[in-house]
Amino acid sequence: MPDAGLAGWSLPEDLRRAVFGAADEWRRDGKVRRLHARDATLWTGSDEARWLGWLEASADPRAEAAIAQAVALRESVQKDRIENTVLLGMGGSSLCPEVLARTLGRREGPGRFHVLDTTDPVQLLSFRNRIDPARTLFIVSSKSGTTLETDVLRRYFHEAVSDELGAGAGGRFVAITDPGSQLEAIARADGYRAVFHGVPEIGGRYSALSAFGLVPAVMMGIDPRRLLRGAAAMAAACAQGEAIEQNEAVLLGIVLGVAASRGRDKVTFIASPSLHPLGAWIEQLVAESTGKQGKGAIPIDGESTASPDLYGADRLFVHLRDSKGAGDDAQVDVLREAGHPIVTIAIDDPYALGGEFFRWEMAAAVAGSILGINPFDQPDVESSKVAARRLTEAFASSGSLPPVTPLVEEAGIRLYADAAGAQRMRGAGKGGLVDLLTAHLGRLEKGDYFALLAWVARDEPNEALLQDIRQMVRDATRAATTLGFGPRYLHSTGQEHKGGSGRGVFLQIASQDATDVPVPGGACSFGVLKTAQARGDFDVLVARGRRVVRADLGSDVPAGLALLKDAVRRALAAR
Repeated sequence: MPDAGLAGWSLPEDLRRAVFGAADEWRRDGKVRRLHARDATLWTGSDEARWLGWLEASADPRAEAAIAQAVALRESVQKDRIENTVLLGMGGSSLCPEVLARTLGRREGPGRFHVLDTTDPVQLLSFRNRIDPARTLFIVSSKSGTTLETDVLRRYFHEAVSDELGAGAGGRFVAITDPGSQLEAIARADGYRAVFHGVPEIGGRYSALSAFGLVPAVMMGIDPRRLLRGAAAMAAACAQGEAIEQNEAVLLGIVLGVAASRGRDKVTFIASPSLHPLGAWIEQLVAESTGKQGKGAIPIDGESTASPDLYGADRLFVHLRDSKGAGDDAQVDVLREAGHPIVTIAIDDPYALGGEFFRWEMAAAVAGSILGINPFDQPDVESSKVAARRLTEAFASSGSLPPVTPLVEEAGIRLYADAAGAQRMRGAGKGGLVDLLTAHLGRLEKGDYFALLAWVARDEPNEALLQDIRQMVRDATRAATTLGFGPRYLHSTGQEHKGGSGRGVFLQIASQDATDVPVPGGACSFGVLKTAQARGDFDVLVARGRRVVRADLGSDVPAGLALLKDAVRRALAAR
């Protein structure tokens, strides 16, 4: 196969040959044509054909209808002295708007635009104290209309607005949801200002170019039609009649799938500063689409770039390059010269994000075919929801969560571990905090990755400490590392954690909230809900045989994180 489609990509010879072989098979078997024909046998032959509406999203008349409705909404709320627009959503409903707000948002229109996707009471109260609910437009975004986190946030802010505006509170709310959902019924009953419909044939993480991305774009002053034009251009380049060697989206998917099947499954993003926000959206798409049946590509977003010797042979680097201001070329060149595989994607115009959304959706679908899985389902996500629901029901009936006994408690930090890990630690005669962390980090093997799962407020001080821990582990072990904040990671990388390769070594970080916030009309508070979600996810990871330790920091999170960071440093030194 000619190298035209791989121009600017640097792949080791064995990987290049494997990619060429897979591309030849795709050409020979007409697989691009079959994808556009919605042939489910390209994957597992189950329900994949139902979820391919994203292929035509840029030309779907429903997109234009949503834009027109959103423009009218924006003009109407201009008169209401709106100071902020807040999107309440999770996963596919929140990550695209977050990317747009951080890259293209011009802070025009009805107030500054924010995304809120947390159940952490500290983060919630901090945000609540910065806005006037009566002068805020809330966009409640949920494809299913039943997303737990979105629903409790909706209830909380609806009560806050009702306290000031009474029966007129609904005029400060907008819903984006699939037709006929529970959320639509609530919106109609409560007199929401507008209801926007998603496309039932598009799954949540593939919904960036539908109302879930386009309506927020309008509200933050972005031209959604320019995004769609970029997507349409990319879709045309990926059409079934195009030569496969020119089809960069299909080739990207082939590289992702082939590399993952050959052990290079840590898809590590190096992004120009202006493109950093895109990584979180790609992370969800790739992790949730491919991480199942013991397979998958594992996206590594937000990891600091290091010297080549700190990376193993399990890496595939993707360079998201802003050619107008790239300051990362030198780092990438060093990695290339050291023989690491590099896929470079140049993004010259911020509005080219529309094309990138389509490129990566196509690539995820193709990678799923290469891996032999269904890239449109999420079979392991529900397990954590069930476990959390069981715990909140126990709280509702007894007034407390079921007690658990820590493996060790030291300096205010309580550690819990999976049974195999606990046995390993006890068998080695280890008993202190540093000793237990040493034993846990010693479970990292070649080809594993280390995941920090943080159930604390997602703010700059906390993130800085967690990134320090992450970098220390990477530098000491050469393992790829990830960082996710709960509950948002449950809707992103959580599928891969439980259904993917099983190569993760997890450190969950929990906390107790000194200040809590009740959920209106609910039996528990935000703090109880967050704790139930964290414990539920821990329990499911343990049940799936994952290597996991939970560190409960208590109520002083900054002090606890500082102590944990020092303990990890000492544990790595003792390995």
